[in-house]
Amino acid sequence: MARISHGMKHGGVDRRTLLRGGAAALALPAILRHSRAYAATPTLKIGHVSPITGPLAGFGEADAHILKGIRETFAGGIENNGKTWAIEIIEKDAQSNPNRAAEVASELLLGDEVDILVGTATPDVVNPISDQAEINEVPCITTNCPWQPYFFGRNGDPATGFDYTYHFFWGLEDVIGAFTDLWDQPGVGKSVGGLFPNDADGNAWGDANLGFPKPLAAAGFTLTDPGRYQPMSDDFSAQISAFKEAGCEIVTGVMIPPDFATFWSQAAQQGLNPKIVTIGKALLFPSVIDSLGDRGDGLTTEIWWSPSHPFTSSLTGQSARQLADGYVEATNRPWTQPIGFQHALYEVVADVVKRAADLEDPASILEAVRTTSLDTMVGKVDWSNGPVRNVSKTPLVAGQWQKAGDGYDLVITANKHAPEIPKTGELKLL
Repeated sequence: MARISHGMKHGGVDRRTLLRGGAAALALPAILRHSRAYAATPTLKIGHVSPITGPLAGFGEADAHILKGIRETFAGGIENNGKTWAIEIIEKDAQSNPNRAAEVASELLLGDEVDILVGTATPDVVNPISDQAEINEVPCITTNCPWQPYFFGRNGDPATGFDYTYHFFWGLEDVIGAFTDLWDQPGVGKSVGGLFPNDADGNAWGDANLGFPKPLAAAGFTLTDPGRYQPMSDDFSAQISAFKEAGCEIVTGVMIPPDFATFWSQAAQQGLNPKIVTIGKALLFPSVIDSLGDRGDGLTTEIWWSPSHPFTSSLTGQSARQLADGYVEATNRPWTQPIGFQHALYEVVADVVKRAADLEDPASILEAVRTTSLDTMVGKVDWSNGPVRNVSKTPLVAGQWQKAGDGYDLVITANKHAPEIPKTGELKLL
């Protein structure tokens, strides 16, 4: 059954209806097209896209657990204007592939006719699904991607922004600040080797104007950037040679796990021995560190969320520690950073559903998204004061994987730019 129109922008016919060949939808009697409003328990559909398989699967590792808890929390529905609405969540696997992400987003928007689209994990997933939502005029909320590759990677104009797509996460300025804070150690030189792939993240992190080069230079660091490498590369000899020649004592970058494993193995074989290795994306997950064996000990990364973060859920009242412990107990696996942000997505969704003036009107849902101001498991989400329209920033710290018993703990060792998040250890040089 066709849903209510998502905006009357084409002579009374919404764009999504046109894309489906909307004559059939328009032929339905009005009472059928609007029957959801009169159901005893009307249903709001949420489409969820994340990478469950492929090289980015670490970002979706906690999805099953988090969504199980969210569905239980939503089981009784959410009240809006005196009526209870059932919430249906429809999941799709982006398979760590931008084309697949766009394809499944289109299925959710045009086939399942979701009312809100949510998604997570790197520009490879977040950008294509956001673009599909923008084209099809459906509210979309995303996270787990630095805001610059999300916004500028989609050709966003700070003067106008986007109409339907909203994002919360930290930015490159935050990760640069957290990394340089972490690197400020006695006995460590300021020569940095950069590993930036030819993808949306790598091009943003390595960008001469928006990325690492200018701020590192301003902070007194010398960056050796051998240029973009192709993801899934099997040879990092050129980068290793350049870093050795420059005397790099720090290595940084943003890599997928298979690429870092290849680089780190070849670095050992070729005698590159930096004092600090700080890699975004690849080193976020305990499963990746475990796979590196003893070579995982002492590696460093950004920390978006941890059990030590001083935030609680607006949805369940759980602390960060309770949310993490619940995951560990249920899965028998170590906690992982995306847990907090996956949960926070649905805190925002629930808040939007409660506040929307008319859930039958997509413009009303969009207005509720736009006016969000909510304390969540990952900090405040508020799109009224972001660096650009459509972006709300969350705090960021950095830390180190350190041996603990049979595994590793990720300890917070640098919090200069987010002192409300406590340190849990001290950095040890490699």
